[in-house]
Amino acid sequence: MAEETNPSRWIDPKSGYCPQTKTFHTLRPPVPLPPLSQPLSVIHFALSLLQSSAAAPTTTVFIDAASGRHVSYDNFIGQVHSLTLSLQSLAPALSKGHVAFILSPTSLHVPVLYFSLLALGVVVSPANPIGSESEIAHQVRLTRPAIAFATSATAHKLPRDELRTIILLDSPEFLSMLNGIRSSDTRPDFGIEVSQTDSMAILFSSGTTGRVKGVLLTHRNFIAQLAGVHALRRKPDPTLPDEQTVSLFMLPLFHVYGFFMLVLAVTMAETLVLRERFDFEAMLRAVERYKVSYMPVSPPLIVSLAKSELSQKYDLSSLRRIGCGGAPLGNEVVERFTEKFPNVEIVQGYGLTEGGGVTRMIGPEESKRYASVGRLAENMEAKIVDPETREALPPGRRGELWLRSPTVMKGYVGDDKATAETLHSDGWLKTGDLCFFDDEGFLYIVDRLKELIKYKAYQVPPAELEPILQSHPDIADAAVIPYPDEEAGQIPMAYVVRKPGSNINEAAVMDFVAKQVAPYKKIRRVSFINSIPKSPAGKILRRELISHALSSRSSNL
Repeated sequence: MAEETNPSRWIDPKSGYCPQTKTFHTLRPPVPLPPLSQPLSVIHFALSLLQSSAAAPTTTVFIDAASGRHVSYDNFIGQVHSLTLSLQSLAPALSKGHVAFILSPTSLHVPVLYFSLLALGVVVSPANPIGSESEIAHQVRLTRPAIAFATSATAHKLPRDELRTIILLDSPEFLSMLNGIRSSDTRPDFGIEVSQTDSMAILFSSGTTGRVKGVLLTHRNFIAQLAGVHALRRKPDPTLPDEQTVSLFMLPLFHVYGFFMLVLAVTMAETLVLRERFDFEAMLRAVERYKVSYMPVSPPLIVSLAKSELSQKYDLSSLRRIGCGGAPLGNEVVERFTEKFPNVEIVQGYGLTEGGGVTRMIGPEESKRYASVGRLAENMEAKIVDPETREALPPGRRGELWLRSPTVMKGYVGDDKATAETLHSDGWLKTGDLCFFDDEGFLYIVDRLKELIKYKAYQVPPAELEPILQSHPDIADAAVIPYPDEEAGQIPMAYVVRKPGSNINEAAVMDFVAKQVAPYKKIRRVSFINSIPKSPAGKILRRELISHALSSRSSNL
C-alpha cells in the first residue's frame, strides 16, 4: 500500500514530472546536506570544503586586475582571522544577529569582510555603491544595521543619524584590523555557535518591477547551494592533475550572483581576478594577462563579445567556459558567439535572489539547448501554475514557475505583505516568471508575468523580441516595452541602441522584426537611445524605459 502512495513511483524519468502531484522533480543525483540540527555557518562549511580540496596555501585566491596585486589563500585566511578578532573587540561589541550594512565597490577587502562577518554570525547586507542617497536611506531603514562599512568615496551617502558606527575600508584603522593578528589555523573558531537556520544575509532584489526589497537568506540557503555545486564540480578521478581555474569577476559582489560565486570560488580553491568597474576592453586585457579560463556574466556581455571587433585584438585562447544568467539568451546570439569562439562553452542557468540557483546545464550536450536555461538543480522541486486558474500544469504548458527547495529565502525584511504574496503556506516560492518545462526536463523562461505586453487579446513576451532585434548587425542593444494604445490596449515598442556608424531607421527595425514573428508580435513603435538601462545583474529596467516613453508621450499631447 505504501508503494501506491509513494510519488516517486509516478515520476517520469525523462522530464521529472509526477502527474499525481503535478510537480517537477530534479533529474540530478541527490546531494546530502549536513543535518539541520548541526550548528554550522556557511563560512565554516566553505572552509571545510576548501580543506578537503588540498589547496596549497601559496595558491593565489585573489588578483586585483587594476594593480596586479596577488593574495594567497594563506594570506586571505590570515586576514579573515585577524579581522574577525578585531571586530569582536569593537565597542559596542558586534554580536551574532547584528546587521552590517556594506557600501563599497569591489575590492580585495570585500571578500575578507564577508567571510569575517559571516563567521561571527553577523548578517551581511551589501548595497549598490552607486545608489542614490534616498535609495540607500530606504535600504538602511529596512535592515536597521548596527554597523556600516563604506569607503571614503561612498560614506557620504549613508544616513549618519541612523548609524552608530561607520568603518571606512580604505582607512588606516581598517588596514590595521586586517593585519593585526595572525594565525595558522585554517578554520578559525571564535566560540560563536551559528545555527544553519540563522539569518546570513539581506540581499536586495533588483527592483525591476517596483521598489527594491530586502531578501532575508539563511546560512542553510547558501550551504545547500554550495553542497550542490561542489558535488557537481568535484573532480571524478583524483589521480588526474588539477588545472587551476582562473575566474574573472565582472559581477558586482553586492548582488546574489556575485556574492554566491565569490564564496563558491573560494570553496573550490580557484583564483579570482577582481575589477572595481566594468570596462569592456579592460576585461579583454585581463583575460589575456591572467589567462582567465572562466567568467560568470550577464547576457549583454555575451552580445558584446559576439559583436565587438575589439575581442579580436586580444589573446582569449585561455577562455574555456562562460556562465550566463540573469535573462534569456537568444539562439542567434549564442550561435554567433560560438562561431566566433568555438572553444568556449556557454553554460546557461537561472536563479533569483529569493530562491538561489534554480536550473543549470551540465556538459556539452545540455549546453547546446540554447533557448533553455537547463534542468532543475539538486534538491529542487518546481510547479508550473496557471496564473488565472491556479491549476498546476504538465510539460509543454506555460505558467508561473513555483519552487520549493532548501535554498528558498526566509522572506522579505519589513514587508510581511510581500512575503505572504510570494511564499505559499506549504513552502512554495512564486517566482513571477512565465515558464514551461519540455518533456526532457529543460526549463524555458518566457518572460516576467508583469512584463508581458497585452496586445488586443494576445500576450507578447518582450524577451522573445529582444534577441531578434539584437541579432541585427546594425543594432548594438535593444529592449521592448508596452506602449499605451487606444485601440489595442498596448503595443510593442522598441528602444534601440545603434551600432557606431549605423543609420538604421524606425522602418528598417520594424520590417526586420515583422519578417520573423506573427503579426500580433510586430514592433509598432521605435525610439533610439544611447544605452539601455540595466540592473547590476544585467536585467533590463523596463520601468525606466516605460516612464521615459510615457513622459515623451505626455509632452507630445
